[in-house]
Amino acid sequence: MPLIPNTPVEKMTEPYHRRWWALLVLCLSLLIVVMANTSLVVAAPDMTKALGLSSSDLQWVIDGYTVPYAALMLVLGAIGDKYSRRGALVLGLLIFAGGSVMGGLVDETNLVITARAIMGVGAAIVMPATLSLLVAIFPRAERAKAITAWSATSGLAIAAGPLAAGWLLENHAWGSTFLMNVPVAVLGVVGTLLLVPPSKAEGMGRIDYVGGLLSMVSVGSLVYATIEGPHFGWGAGSITAAVVAGVGLLAFVAWELKHPNPMLNVRKFTERPFSGSMMAVLFFFFGTFGSIYYSTQFLQFVLGYDALDTGIRLLPLAGAVFVGAAVTGKLAPKLGVKIMVGTGMVIGTAGVFLLTQIESGSTYTDFLTPLLLLGFAIGLSLSPATDTIMGSFPEDELGVGGGANDTALELGCALGIAILGSLLATSYKDKLTDMVGGHLPAEAMDIAKDSVGGGIAVAEQVAKNPQGGAEQAQTLLGAVHESFAHAIAHTSLIGGIIMAAGTLIVIAVLPGRKHTVKHGEEDAVAATEAQTESVDA
Repeated sequence: MPLIPNTPVEKMTEPYHRRWWALLVLCLSLLIVVMANTSLVVAAPDMTKALGLSSSDLQWVIDGYTVPYAALMLVLGAIGDKYSRRGALVLGLLIFAGGSVMGGLVDETNLVITARAIMGVGAAIVMPATLSLLVAIFPRAERAKAITAWSATSGLAIAAGPLAAGWLLENHAWGSTFLMNVPVAVLGVVGTLLLVPPSKAEGMGRIDYVGGLLSMVSVGSLVYATIEGPHFGWGAGSITAAVVAGVGLLAFVAWELKHPNPMLNVRKFTERPFSGSMMAVLFFFFGTFGSIYYSTQFLQFVLGYDALDTGIRLLPLAGAVFVGAAVTGKLAPKLGVKIMVGTGMVIGTAGVFLLTQIESGSTYTDFLTPLLLLGFAIGLSLSPATDTIMGSFPEDELGVGGGANDTALELGCALGIAILGSLLATSYKDKLTDMVGGHLPAEAMDIAKDSVGGGIAVAEQVAKNPQGGAEQAQTLLGAVHESFAHAIAHTSLIGGIIMAAGTLIVIAVLPGRKHTVKHGEEDAVAATEAQTESVDA
């Protein structure tokens, strides 16, 4: 048995014997690219103080990762298909590690944003590679179980990122939250070389680079406009980006429709299982990531939990993900995609609506049920939707399939954080202005309205000021807490309505089980029967 597997998956006469070990490596690689986003949620206060970040700076430290991540996944997935999926995974992990080293060592805002963008490029290579390798390595009868494990890893990362970052921040500076990625990435590279077999598409034609460029421009511009416009105003830059996104999308669709070997066959969106599953992933992560984003802020800024305590209190969400994944592993082969995805989205929507009950006197207990519902919904819905999306692509387009799935996921996260975050900020500012407007100097009021962290900082300064005092500071602090709680309740109402509308659309679009078998009907039925036997065993 060779130390490094050399036989390509496509030339194996039987399933790869170390495929479950390979899955562990793929899930580990996925874990760190998702954690890179969630860990910053608890590291943000320390970074803001150390670097003197403005609200705009902090937003782009977070989203400098998101723009290349979302924009590049489709084309980089295709390149991995063409040349080497395993090579793409190794390259992506190395780029990701390099960006992490840079981010952990620099102390200037623009350099941190640059480091995050480099990490985003690495993540855009890693994420579709993990999914395409998984589908290539596992036989049809086992793919649903493997994708369930892959999906559960995404949910685990939501809690693992803040927990790991919080533990490091107890005794180390914020740069440690970047550097913690490096040993994991190195372990992923070694594990990939030792356990993951080579794989690439056979007979794949020339890559549609024009389509790839158009997809990069349209998705990148859309994410940029979504981040910049709601948060910082619809100026020339954000409006231009929105126009470019719209024109780019139309050009992409027109080009792909006439191209003989398109980057993404856009006609797939006429297939109800594919389009319904793509919308499910997008809407679902819109609501869940937006809700988790502002819930963690309440835990830190209003309830006063430090980074580690916040991470610990997100662990029930990760546990609920695994429970949901176990349930969907048992029931999805029997009930079908529509029921599992629809049920998960209903539960997730209920979790978002529960956050409308948050008020200034709320405790962690009030967040526990919504977190459990959101985690269970992730575990229940994500793997059937992802399995359906990947099943819509032939073997020579698995990287493109992974890129399409991951683009929907990351776009949903970006839209959720940007749109719901913008609604949160506006609602907080309006409520605080109503409560204390005219009672603070203009400069202090501007800082207090900028964010809940700014409001708390102003209250601390008032307490130290002889003209203010503890009583006035406590009054301001109470107003800040009440305004932020009001903002969460108001934003959750809007987010819940959007999620509910998305749920109804997805349920209407996804076909019933008897209508989901398309091309290769006999193979699909045989695979489903084998999968059911495997799950029941």
